[in-house]
Amino acid sequence: MKRRDFIQLSAVSLATGLVAPVISQAESLPSASQTADIYYTKDSAGRWSGKVATHLPVIETSKADGKVTVKVTTPHEMKGYEHYIVKHVLLDKDHKFIAEKMFNPLEDKAPVSSFTLDNYSGTLYALSMCNKHDLWLASAEL
Repeated sequence: MKRRDFIQLSAVSLATGLVAPVISQAESLPSASQTADIYYTKDSAGRWSGKVATHLPVIETSKADGKVTVKVTTPHEMKGYEHYIVKHVLLDKDHKFIAEKMFNPLEDKAPVSSFTLDNYSGTLYALSMCNKHDLWLASAEL
C-alpha cells in the first residue's frame, strides 16, 4: 500500500469513527411527543403522581421599587445525600436561565431560595430537582 493511500484510508476511518456515533445518538434522541417526562408538573406528575405535594416548587413573589423578589420553596425534607432537593432554577418567560441555587443537604435545613429581579413581568418558571424523583416545574405570573 502506498503511503498516500494509507493516509487517506486512515483519515476516512477516523472521520467515520467520529461521525457515526454522533449520527447514531441523534437518531436515538426523543421526539417532541416523548419529552413530556423530562419534567413533571402539578397536572402532569406521571409516574410520580403521589409526590406532587412534596416536590412541586412553590413560588412567592413581591414587587417594590421596580424590583421583584422571588422566593422558591419546595416542601421536601433534606435527608442528607440519601434524598434531597439538589437545586432550584429560575427561568424567564422564554425559558431562558435567570439564576439557580444549589443546596448542600448536610447544611441546608430546607430547600428555600430567594432571587431579586429588576423590572420583570410575565411568566416566571421555577424548577426543583430531586435526586430521586426527577425535575419539577411550576410557574407564576408577574
